Amino acid sequence: MAAAALPLAACGNGINGNGASTIDARVASTLDFMYDTYPGTTDLRDKAAGVLVMPLVTEAGLGLGGSFGRGALQVGGTTVDYYSATSGSAGLQIGAQQYSHVLFFMTESALADFRSSMGWAAGANLQYVAADQGEILRAETITSLAPVIAVVFAQSGLRIGATLEGTKYTRIIP
Repeated sequence: MAAAALPLAACGNGINGNGASTIDARVASTLDFMYDTYPGTTDLRDKAAGVLVMPLVTEAGLGLGGSFGRGALQVGGTTVDYYSATSGSAGLQIGAQQYSHVLFFMTESALADFRSSMGWAAGANLQYVAADQGEILRAETITSLAPVIAVVFAQSGLRIGATLEGTKYTRIIP
């Protein structure tokens, strides 16, 4: 399944190889869009130990599928590391889509686990926030549900259901 994500990785995902400054600009733009569109997410930002921003993830599938994106981890509003996100899948699927997602690490231990892993995989411990909850989102109402909260937004394409479960995040040097 991981091999299915390799062709997507080769496409550069619109970020190309321009390095950290390009990723930083896309991260800033993505965060501005999210905070403007879903003002309640600022409450998450203010309470989070760290925030991983994936400005553009491209996902495609025809039997075999995969996704790829690059982004940055911010702690206290400052970029501390860069990451890629990849996933592979098999099954009844057809189509492609692009989306942005942000992971809010709501506890110091969740952030430490993420940063110390050789490759962190998103799993069932993720709490998803639907786009329509962004207006009324308050951190104290959902932080007890999961130490990591995912906000998936800005979807476009013809593939149903962006899910981050099984996505592997790996530290990169842009």
